[in-house]
Amino acid sequence: MIATEYAGGIGQVTIARPAKANSLTEAMLAELTAAFEALAAEPGLRAVILTGAGTVFSAGADLEAARAGLALSPEWERLSSRVAAMPCLTIAALNGTVAGGALGMVLACDLRLAVPEAKFFYPVMRLGFLPQPSDPVRLRALIGPSRARMILMAGQKIPAEEALAWGLVDRLVPREELLDQAGALAADVLGADAAQVAAIKRMLD
Repeated sequence: MIATEYAGGIGQVTIARPAKANSLTEAMLAELTAAFEALAAEPGLRAVILTGAGTVFSAGADLEAARAGLALSPEWERLSSRVAAMPCLTIAALNGTVAGGALGMVLACDLRLAVPEAKFFYPVMRLGFLPQPSDPVRLRALIGPSRARMILMAGQKIPAEEALAWGLVDRLVPREELLDQAGALAADVLGADAAQVAAIKRMLD
């Protein structure tokens, strides 16, 4: 349910469980982390695109897995930490709505593109869970404390246009152009040495 491709310095990781709105199990989280780990080991890696199959990026935790305690799994934090530590440009190409813990890996990416139909929400308050530790920090850094509270405490579902205005996403892209535009953002890093890419990313971090 996780597809990985690598060619010419660009990796692509796709959540591929569209029949279940790309909802995530613990095994899928571990597989996502392993996919990023494997790409990080590629000596010529300059960029990774993270996306989903179908019309939803991810509905967050699989319902049955959530009932079994997935919300408390350390795999969420392992995944977002692995994404944040990638030595390359990371681009989330959001093919649809991002819900719950799935937002963590998106926040850990360097850039975020989204289709206009996407919505963003993280209903931890209503569900009685705490967000993963790094998620509020990254969310606040992107959109500020009040807007972070709108999502995490007031439980608001943020449409794509508002997410763009807030800085939660960097650009809205028609669905048919999403992956092409994500690839275009990697053009400069593909023209650079991998060590330079990693060095500039370290400077920005």
